[in-house]
Amino acid sequence: MSTPAKTRKPAPPPLEYSLLLTATLCLLAMGAVMVFSASSARSLLNNGGSGFYYLERTVIFGAIGLVVMRFASIRGVAAVRVMTPLLLLVSLFLLFAVLLPGVGTTVNGAQRWVGGGFVQFQPSELAKIALVLYGAYLLSAEPKRVRTLAGLGPYLLVVGLSVLLIAKEPDLGTALVVSFAVSCVLFLGGVKPRTLAPVGAVIAFIAVVMIAMHPYKEARLTGFLHPGNDTSVAGFQAKQATIAVGSGGLTGVGLGESVQKASYLPEAHTDMIAAVIGEELGLVGMFVLVGLFGMFGYAGLRAAHRARDRFSKLLAAGLTSLIMAQAALNLFAVLGLAPLTGVPLPFVSYGGTSLVITLAAAGLILNVARRPAQASARSGSGRGKAARPARLRVVEGGSNNRRKRSANGTSRDSRRRHGGARRAGDRRRRRASG
Repeated sequence: MSTPAKTRKPAPPPLEYSLLLTATLCLLAMGAVMVFSASSARSLLNNGGSGFYYLERTVIFGAIGLVVMRFASIRGVAAVRVMTPLLLLVSLFLLFAVLLPGVGTTVNGAQRWVGGGFVQFQPSELAKIALVLYGAYLLSAEPKRVRTLAGLGPYLLVVGLSVLLIAKEPDLGTALVVSFAVSCVLFLGGVKPRTLAPVGAVIAFIAVVMIAMHPYKEARLTGFLHPGNDTSVAGFQAKQATIAVGSGGLTGVGLGESVQKASYLPEAHTDMIAAVIGEELGLVGMFVLVGLFGMFGYAGLRAAHRARDRFSKLLAAGLTSLIMAQAALNLFAVLGLAPLTGVPLPFVSYGGTSLVITLAAAGLILNVARRPAQASARSGSGRGKAARPARLRVVEGGSNNRRKRSANGTSRDSRRRHGGARRAGDRRRRRASG
């Protein structure tokens, strides 16, 4: 009598996959609650007595983003590897289009959106992901490009053009985030810092020129450097954010009880939402927020470390750096440690395009984190050994360099021993012949 075949249980997801998913969902839930808390008063005043306007839109865009994240976590890496050139061309086209009169929508003096009403799209959000994808695509297909500045020329040219278009909107905060993420991709790909030094000098010069060309940017910078000089105009928002965070104390004034969000803190539901968290949930809430971002960053870099090909490593590390840089810049600005730039807090701030694109990036990192478990399951079923992971100089923690030094040291010791033995043998033969 034949026994029924045992069904093989699916392998559990890796630790980094579980950490990434937990951090993302917790940040998303925290964002929905805090967007409602920070925007309910504004919604009541501006939308005919409904206090759920921004919450409803956040839930809709969050649901769309979760569907995109689910797809990206299953087949995302393979799909975007093929679509990278198309995504790059579309993002560049939209960055040009948003600056054209009659095409881009101007809000608070910045022309950053295309479309109108419920359907508005921010091209700079797509450009952030496209530039990281293009860097991973180029450096994985042609690793020798990292050796010279000329080899990096095509990538740096595209990045420079995109950053200038984003800064022209103007959106200097997103331009800074993109520059940092691209630098991380290049550094992790093996580019030496001295190779990028001329590029860094050019970027610094352009940043100074852009700040000088826009008086409000210069006012924000001087307001950050001298916060007590002008608290009524340039330094008003930073001062109110500091008051909000300081008013929260250890445990906060209570959910929904913020005073600053009502009439003192501009854009409380977007780039200043961390200040509302600090006031309503206190230092405990801020620690939870920073801890969740720390969990996300650790899991993302761990996924990059364990990825099985060079493209996946660079993609996961670049996207993790992008999200963490944006979160750090937002939190530093709220705490008065950096100038205000207007970048939203990932997963938490209100914003349709930002939320959907950030969840798509999280899905790609989840796909990279999931693949080692799938590979180990295939190797366990007897189809052969899993492919050896590709190595990156920085993500791997310098293990290659240590092995090379160890091997070189061993070979030198071996040569010394053999050379000493030969010299001792020659001396013995000379004494015997004499």
